[in-house]
Amino acid sequence: MIIKDLLAQLETVAHPLAKAIHKGEHFKVLAIAFKKGMILKEHRTQLAAKLTVLSGAVVYKEGMVEKTLLQYHETDIPVNVVHSVEALEDSLCLLTQG
Repeated sequence: MIIKDLLAQLETVAHPLAKAIHKGEHFKVLAIAFKKGMILKEHRTQLAAKLTVLSGAVVYKEGMVEKTLLQYHETDIPVNVVHSVEALEDSLCLLTQG
């Protein structure tokens, strides 16, 4: 019940929460939960990744490019590229790395 617990914890914090829901030797799948307006600040990934929106809506920002991702939309995240994610509404995403 990782996702259910993550969503319950989200009620008491002021920033997005992420937890691994599955991992192996060369990959990891994270659930990331947001309340409306929360921002996952600029950062880089060391592994190729894909962000998939399960519910809600987010804006993925990479340099001057902004992509609005709605439910079931996805985007690839390149290695070593600065990016951020902002929730337009309460949202749940999956991040697949590797």
